[in-house]
Amino acid sequence: MVTGAALALGTAAVMAPPAAAEGVAPDPWVSVTPEGYYRFTAPQATVQEIVGGTPQVVELQGNIGPAGTWSDLAMDPSGTDYPTQVGILDPGLYYYQYTATFPDRTKKSFRNPDAPAAISSKPAWSTFFVPGPSVQWMSDVANGGDVAELTYDSPAADDERTTLVWTPPGYDAERAEAYPVLYLLADDSQSADEWTELGRARQVLDNLAAEGALAPMVVVMAEVSGGDPRAELLDGVVAATRDAYNVADDASGQAVAGIGTGAEQALTLLRTDPGVFSEVGAFSVEFSGRPADPNRSEVAAINEGTDRLRIYVGNVLDPSYNTTHDLLRTFERTGVEHEFDGVDPDTGGTWDTWREGLRDFASRVFQDDAGHGPREGHRPLDRKYTAPAAGSITTPHVDENGIVTFETGTQWKDAKDVTVWANWAPNGAWFRVPMTKVGDRWRVQAGPLDGFYYYRYVVDGVDQKDPEDKVNTLTGVSPLFVPGETDRMLGDLPEDERGAVNLLTYDSAVAGEERQAYVWTPKGYDPNRAEPYPVLYLNHGGGQNYGDWVEVGRAPQILDHYIKDGAIVPMVVVMGNGNSPDFPAELVENLAPAARAEYNIADDAARQAIAGLSMGAMNTLNTWLTRPGQFGWMAAFSGGLFFNTPQFDPALVNAETRMARVYTGDVTDFTYQATMNLLELLETNGIHHEFAGVTQGPHGFDTWSKNLVDLLPRLFRDPQNTQGVELRAVVPEGEDGVLALSVADDGSGVTLDGPQNTGTALRFTGQLPTVTVTDSRSVSQAGVTGWAVTGQAYTFESATRLLDGKHLGWTPRLESPRAGLAAGDARATALGGGEGLVVPGRLASATPEGRVGTATIGADLVLDVPVDTTPGEYTGTLSLSLFPVD
Repeated sequence: MVTGAALALGTAAVMAPPAAAEGVAPDPWVSVTPEGYYRFTAPQATVQEIVGGTPQVVELQGNIGPAGTWSDLAMDPSGTDYPTQVGILDPGLYYYQYTATFPDRTKKSFRNPDAPAAISSKPAWSTFFVPGPSVQWMSDVANGGDVAELTYDSPAADDERTTLVWTPPGYDAERAEAYPVLYLLADDSQSADEWTELGRARQVLDNLAAEGALAPMVVVMAEVSGGDPRAELLDGVVAATRDAYNVADDASGQAVAGIGTGAEQALTLLRTDPGVFSEVGAFSVEFSGRPADPNRSEVAAINEGTDRLRIYVGNVLDPSYNTTHDLLRTFERTGVEHEFDGVDPDTGGTWDTWREGLRDFASRVFQDDAGHGPREGHRPLDRKYTAPAAGSITTPHVDENGIVTFETGTQWKDAKDVTVWANWAPNGAWFRVPMTKVGDRWRVQAGPLDGFYYYRYVVDGVDQKDPEDKVNTLTGVSPLFVPGETDRMLGDLPEDERGAVNLLTYDSAVAGEERQAYVWTPKGYDPNRAEPYPVLYLNHGGGQNYGDWVEVGRAPQILDHYIKDGAIVPMVVVMGNGNSPDFPAELVENLAPAARAEYNIADDAARQAIAGLSMGAMNTLNTWLTRPGQFGWMAAFSGGLFFNTPQFDPALVNAETRMARVYTGDVTDFTYQATMNLLELLETNGIHHEFAGVTQGPHGFDTWSKNLVDLLPRLFRDPQNTQGVELRAVVPEGEDGVLALSVADDGSGVTLDGPQNTGTALRFTGQLPTVTVTDSRSVSQAGVTGWAVTGQAYTFESATRLLDGKHLGWTPRLESPRAGLAAGDARATALGGGEGLVVPGRLASATPEGRVGTATIGADLVLDVPVDTTPGEYTGTLSLSLFPVD
């Protein structure tokens, strides 16, 4: 029994479209596609002239990897260029370079010679900024403050040096009251310019000033490394600033903060010159030697002369993490009054950490009512971090916060470069993360990560499977699952809640050999059940084998979760070897009979489904079209009829087909056009089919696992008892408008109230129309079954953007409560910290005790829409289904 209802949602809002291209750096080799991908195109002739030869490999390198990790992306030659692209990128600042690698593995990094230098201390680097609401605080501001150079004679080095000075909008050099001044000190590995080039200090300060969150001040950015940093700062930078600008010279109007050794210099001044700076900030502090504890008189002088001492640090990947731990314990032990901002869980010792630290510190200094606690979401630092010891791990180590450590064995001790290549780039693309040689091993740490990944090593340009992987034995990649907030469906359930994966061996007359297939059976599978189980034949792609859906695609995990949730019809799934000269014959005449001989599965079209990816999609399509009456359910993931179109009878195909559903990745999926051609072929021939829309992602298992998640709840439903009503959301042009959602399937409509700006989303709330379940089955009919109602949201799609079903959530409730009835769990949206209804959520359920009669169910709906949603009309579907359950 499967019944369904769906919602037609009409949404109106007023929003400004994001200006995706406005943040692109002036590098003529960089462009932005309409979909939001950043495309890099380096002319081969120019590159070869720059590097002085023909490289073996050209790569784009930058902070484009997982959690901002420095990563490599191949720029394979095409025509006269080296092109590549990355995206869709989260808003933020990105820095990158181009690197050529020669056959002897020597490397040369460079930038486009026609682009201006972006980072003074990194001559090969360029930058680009991806705008968005989440980084509005570091975006350009019209009529902001000014940044000017200040040159002075160094008292420590006896030469001329330069600092940068930011003055606020409306700065008045003749103002009667001098401006307070904040001195920002660079690390010894940085230049003062990096505060503006990578720290975006100008934009951070301009935005704070525009928000009214900044005390009018002057900010000086300097590098004071050398033999006498104290003299360099006080007698050089500070003295020159007082001469050139209308700034305060008393402690209450002076603050200092620094990064790394700059932080050490700022803290040292607390002891040598207490009371000179009333406010001190330390970002990722590093000490050149272990400092002695301050004595009582020093502590008293520090506390007396300092209004605020605030400490900042990144996560365990910040090299100063343990140093900061020791510093905090010293302050606590000796009584130095201080504030700790907490551990930034998202980033390590990078400009992403320090930039946000600058924003926080600058908003507090010279403010009487500034708070003293850590920012929301930051963690305490109550113990040191110890990375896995060299030689102690064989496969990747994942800590409790999602930091992953990779370490090789000693077999590649003589290699010149080793990287980890995995699907952890935006949208599941493959990026290489360089490893560092430690002794005879290679090691790298990255994170925090969240979800399922698969990886391999690349040793001197040659792909190598992790030799310590004992889990994936049939594929060339190794698995890595990091528990977290995403990809719940891909995680392992406890062993007693899983189905079984067994190996089926059979003789193939088509291939002339003994062959094998994996067969998944659901938890509770009964080989003697009177009614055979429906069966799905799930096919792999080109260059793959029967192990890929198990080892890489996580099909068993997805199926296990669905069975536990009661969201799919219990079925058997057969994953065979699709590498055959005659796939339809191999499947129908060899594999399927062998599977039926071993398992209690059906052989009629109504209970047989076939699906596949890429080449497997082509094989699936050929079998479905040329063997009508065999399979009533068909799905093709990222594939079409690549080489030829077989002869088929549309009427016969339609006669037994219950559902034919077509999927594709986005424009980065190289089979995208083949899928479009397939849709045209089906339409032209009048073959009934559904198009699932575009799955955002490339040609890979990130896309295909999502496709399988979408497909499984649809299989083997009674089409007469499943209904769907189009879901439509319209976001028109405009600014700061209202988004309204109407539910029209019952004729009355519902309008969601809102929006409420949560800071990261526009939130709208409303009520699901009442759902009624009537159960009048007799005991002989129902046995000991109850029922469950589940709901699943599908993609909102427009011509320019996809809004996944994860943006819709609900809180179910019972309108007619009684014993044996239970409302389902609330499902938060992705922007609200959950997974939304992209994976079916339970609306309500009944035990055998409570099933009989009529039950009415409601739910509070939540729609969280990104504040930068592109204007347009969005369509999708929300389906409710009723299942009998044990």
